[in-house]
Amino acid sequence: MTELIHSIEKWQALRHTFHPHDSVGFVPTMGNLHQGHASLLSLAKVQNNISVLSIFVNPTQFNDPQDLQKYPRTLEDDLKMATALGIDYVICPHADELYPDDYHYQVHETTISHLLEGVSRPGHFTGMLTVVLKLLLLVKATRAYFGEKDYQQLQLVKGMVKAFFIETEIIACPTIRETTALAMSSRNRRLNEAERTLADCFAKGMLQCQSTDSLKDFLQQHNIPFDYVEIWQNRLLAAVQIGNIRLIDNVEIS
Repeated sequence: MTELIHSIEKWQALRHTFHPHDSVGFVPTMGNLHQGHASLLSLAKVQNNISVLSIFVNPTQFNDPQDLQKYPRTLEDDLKMATALGIDYVICPHADELYPDDYHYQVHETTISHLLEGVSRPGHFTGMLTVVLKLLLLVKATRAYFGEKDYQQLQLVKGMVKAFFIETEIIACPTIRETTALAMSSRNRRLNEAERTLADCFAKGMLQCQSTDSLKDFLQQHNIPFDYVEIWQNRLLAAVQIGNIRLIDNVEIS
């Protein structure tokens, strides 16, 4: 039976009751779960004795207040997915409990966070790293699962865990795509029909193109505005703006 926990104090008391030899698998999310999240949760369930999901729409990683306001809150549906997958605990903390310091203490990374997404979204990675550090310290997971779709985020979390000697193994999980090849994202649900057609086109371009020039040409031909198209760590990464929705994707270069 999946147990929903809102109180951090209650979670900490419960965490102390776990057997030292129990492995704990953890998936941190902002909710509005889809099959990409389900793949992470399924792996956490299979590889560990105890599985934990967190749902927290983190205000500190949104540099656009409207984006935060529009982010879908679907707790009831998210709990149904967690229950169906047999997840043991779902933590939904309140912001004032997770930030008792009113965000005075922050995690700043000085190199990777200033590339790619960091250029267009100042402060985003500071907010992300700060909340992930808090959650990792609370859950004390054996393994934590992150999707490769947010590749820059994944590398930053790996680096933070190594830098601060956190005893949690970060498991990278492959991007899950829809039948149209579009990388699964909570933002996809906000696309209208015409925007969805462009988003699917963007995904096909990502898979077809193996260079920045070819992808830029592809996007320009299909009138898809892009923020960046770059190669980094043997990956082709891109961010596009479709209507009011920002989509990112990356593929490994063969």
